[in-house]
Amino acid sequence: MVSIVMAGGGTAGHTSPLIATAKAIQERRPGAGIVCIGTAKGLETRVIPEAGLPLQLIEPVPLPRTINLDLIKLPYTLTRSVRQASRILREARADVLVGFGGYVSIPAYLAARLRGVPVVVHEANKLPGIANRIGARFAAFVGTTFGETTMPGARLVGMPMRRSITHPSVEAAEARASFGLDADRPTLLVSGGSQGARSINLAVEAARDEILAAGIQILHVLGPKNFTDAHVAHRGPSGAEYRPVEFVTDMAVAYAAADLMVGRAGAGTVMETAVSGVPVIFVPLPYGNGEQARNAAELVAAGAGFLVDDADLTPARLSTLVLDTFGDPERLATMSATCRGIYPSDAAETLADAVLAVAETRKVN
Repeated sequence: MVSIVMAGGGTAGHTSPLIATAKAIQERRPGAGIVCIGTAKGLETRVIPEAGLPLQLIEPVPLPRTINLDLIKLPYTLTRSVRQASRILREARADVLVGFGGYVSIPAYLAARLRGVPVVVHEANKLPGIANRIGARFAAFVGTTFGETTMPGARLVGMPMRRSITHPSVEAAEARASFGLDADRPTLLVSGGSQGARSINLAVEAARDEILAAGIQILHVLGPKNFTDAHVAHRGPSGAEYRPVEFVTDMAVAYAAADLMVGRAGAGTVMETAVSGVPVIFVPLPYGNGEQARNAAELVAAGAGFLVDDADLTPARLSTLVLDTFGDPERLATMSATCRGIYPSDAAETLADAVLAVAETRKVN
């Protein structure tokens, strides 16, 4: 039996491909041992156990960008977390460590290096993060989501996604009904990702009545930090309904319900919506190195999505774009078809095969 340790956490951009790859591994090797490493601060504390995967926690190691107390404490915190990760690898008798980036991956990569455990890296974004840049230096296999990503020995595999997204089993009418929406109405999905997006939420709430008046219903995933008791369903004079929800466990159902989406441009969102055939009004996160705008660039250039800067997302701009797009059903259908043809949908299976190959090579040697 092979033993696989998987590290990734913080946001859905790290946990979703981890879970998808783990499930693909289990389909291929039902007896494979899988242990996941995360931190107490990330989304992984909920979604990984919900996926039926064992999770062990280590201390996070944030990398300060300025000279402060965290920078002074870095040698101590990193050493402590590497030791914690090393213990997990030892107890699991790991044949391979699979990392998906994030703060948890740096100590996991270093612990694997010290213990002689081979490493597999998956990078979700066009611009690789520091954790994966470190891991890729000594990895046995490096998989990327985008062809433009430059990493040592990288191979393009795409974004590992859950089978419910790559092989959907729910139709639009059923998906809409599951959220309490009209099965036959045109539907706008709004989601700022696993953590929500305040600027998107505010713009949508301000534009809500105009969108509903046009007969377009709205499924609004606000994110746990943004959802309050004030967020209640509202029906417009056209009969179209605004339905706010805190979180959606299986976004495949939300994608199936949608004709158009408003959301961020994290790599997971870009890939999942593309494979699902859902055109998106992308509003990239206005921080960091601009990676989200880069993630969406190919779809936008192909005419399969829109790009709006966060600072330009006014209620009027949003309303006009939504109403114009729904007002041209032929264009919307073309955008959907274009989405489906751009990115591979078998990345989870491809990465699972690579992980098993590395693990089995170690066992032979």
